[in-house]
This record gives sequence, structure tokens and C-alpha cells, in this order.
Amino acid sequence: MAVMHYAAGAAAEKTERNTQHKTAFAQRDILAVRNAFLKYSLDEQAALLVKMPLAEAIAMLHEIPLRHVQSLLDRLDERGEEVCMRHLANALGLICSEAEPAGHYLQNSVFNHVRERIGWIVGLALLGIVSGLIISHYEDTLSQLVLLAIYMPVIAAAGGNTGSQAATLVVRALAMEEIHCRDWARVVWKEFRVALVIAAVLATVIVGRVLVFSDSTLLPNGMLLSDVALAIGIAIALQVVLSTTVGGVLPMIARALKLDPAVLVSPVLASVVDITGMIIYFTTVNAVLGLA
Repeated sequence: MAVMHYAAGAAAEKTERNTQHKTAFAQRDILAVRNAFLKYSLDEQAALLVKMPLAEAIAMLHEIPLRHVQSLLDRLDERGEEVCMRHLANALGLICSEAEPAGHYLQNSVFNHVRERIGWIVGLALLGIVSGLIISHYEDTLSQLVLLAIYMPVIAAAGGNTGSQAATLVVRALAMEEIHCRDWARVVWKEFRVALVIAAVLATVIVGRVLVFSDSTLLPNGMLLSDVALAIGIAIALQVVLSTTVGGVLPMIARALKLDPAVLVSPVLASVVDITGMIIYFTTVNAVLGLA
């Protein structure tokens, strides 16, 4: 038994020595890269940072004085590499979130804020017309059952809320380097399972709400309130699953396309939720209740 304990201790000590050796070797490599990097001009260093793998760039910048790092980040901003600058600054702990705008929020001019946001807002506002067209297409459905109109905002709100939650969590995970774009399939799978549970709970609540508070609603001949409640519950469950999954993967798409998730995700998600929500709602209701 003593021999076994001695052998185990010796193996652990050898493993620890190997780990320390590898760490020291990696540290020497980082310092060598830093020394070579600092021989270039500031503009050349900024150009190199854009091309370097993010993990290697961060490891090297940790060994460079903070004032010089700040100068490099400012130069990246001047060169129009705002996304790269933000990723590096966040990883180094110089900003608290990838969603923070480039530069100081109060120091940035109103025009800079408008320029960063207006393109997506105008484009997606025009896209929002699609939601109105979908509703007008299903006017006959609404005229047959006015109760459906009451729960249209609920569908949109549920999708927006769950999608925004997922998007916020994924943006934070990306900013903290907990996940990367290559992990998109794992993120989709996790958000899909989370969405199933949330959808089941929310659908149960909405079905109960319809049955308890809408019992005095006039319904077409042969239609039961329980059928209406079931149709609305299925629609909201489908909407929650889709919105949560899209909300989880959308920040990763933005990162892969080198776009700012803070500017892109919320308005795009809102438009997607509005359009898909109306399609899911009316399609599901028509299918379950047999409305024209």
C-alpha cells in the first residue's frame, strides 16, 4: 500500500513539473512575440492585431504596458476596426460588455449614435410592414373570432421577451469568451431545450387564462372555448421556441459577420418575432379550429 501511495505521489509530482514546464515555455513564447511586436510602428502594430488570432493577441497584450495598449485600441478605432477594438478591450477588462458602444457614451456625438443605429432601424421599420400585410390577409379569421385579436399582443410580447433573454445571455457569454462562433450548434441545442420548458409553462398559463377569463365570449356555432384555448397555447409555445432559438444564435451570426451585436440583435430580433409571430399565430389557429 505504501508503494502505491509513493507511486501516486511521484506521478502527481511529475505531472505538476510538466505543467510548470509547459507554462514557462508558453510564457517565453509570449514574451518573444511581444518583443518582436513592439519593434513595429504603432500603425503596423494595429494592422498586425487585426490579423492575429484573438486569443494570441490578448495573451500578448497582457504583457504590454496599459498606456501602450490604450494607444493601440485608439488607433484601431481610428482605422475603422471598431469590432476588433471592442473584442480586445472587453477581453482585457477595459470595458464591461461587448455591447458597449465604441468610445465614451456621453462623449460620442448625437450624429455618431444616429449613424450607428439609423440604418438598421429604418430598414427594419419598412420590413415591419410585412406584419400588417399578414394581419390584413387574415381579416376573415379575426372577424369570425374576435377573441383572437385580444391575444395577438401576448404572442408578440412572449416571443420578444424570451428571444431578448436568450440574446442577452449569449452576447454576455461571447463577450466573456465562454463560447465562440464555432459553438453555434451547442448554443442552439441548449436554447432549444430551455425554450421547450419555458414554452410548456407559458402555454399552460395562457390556456388557463383563456378558460377562466374568456368564458363569456361569444363563439361560432360548434366551437368550444377549450379548442380556442388550445390553439392559442400551441401558437404561443411555437413562437417561444422559435424566438428563443433565434435569439440565441443571432448574436453569433452577428459576430461571425463582424457586426456589432448591440446594434444588430435587438431590432432584427424584434422584426423577426413580429413577422413569424403573426404567421405562426394565424396558421396554428386556422389549422386547429378549422377557420377559413
